[in-house]
Amino acid sequence: MNKSTKNERPEVWLRGPIEGIPDQLQPAAHALVQSTEDTKKYMDGFPENLLWEKPSGRASVGFHLQHLTGVLDRLMTYAKAESLSEEQFEYLRNEGNADTKTTSAQLIENFKQKVDEAIPYFKTLNGSDLMENRSVGRKKLPTTILGLLFHAAEHSQRHVGQLLVTVSVLKNSEFSE
Repeated sequence: MNKSTKNERPEVWLRGPIEGIPDQLQPAAHALVQSTEDTKKYMDGFPENLLWEKPSGRASVGFHLQHLTGVLDRLMTYAKAESLSEEQFEYLRNEGNADTKTTSAQLIENFKQKVDEAIPYFKTLNGSDLMENRSVGRKKLPTTILGLLFHAAEHSQRHVGQLLVTVSVLKNSEFSE
């Protein structure tokens, strides 16, 4: 029997196009919105005292939440052909450092806000914009706007998957006792 309930919404990609976003970017937009919903769902009931635990030496839940936000922010900056700010470099340096003043709810909201900033940017683009050249990082590695936005989406999905596993391990381990 299916575990889902009648009130559960279908995954974002099954809800139809997001208005105003070019067809080529619909999968990336869907993946980012899905990432916010899944992050909130997976973190429901997660014990705050486990936020910075590193099971088997792997990245903490707190790191994944920080990294989701930081990577999306940096990739959107590159997509807009802008340089990273000192604040962005500072954020990058601090990803993974335990921040006991910030709650998991705040980290989730920070990521949602970055996605909420990204979606309107997607709406400013058209098909011809997507192949414009961009560069990444200090080495100025070549890519395109399309490459950056798809990487933002797939990278977010990857870390949400890692977040799910880490949350599951920690909730069912000696850490939670």
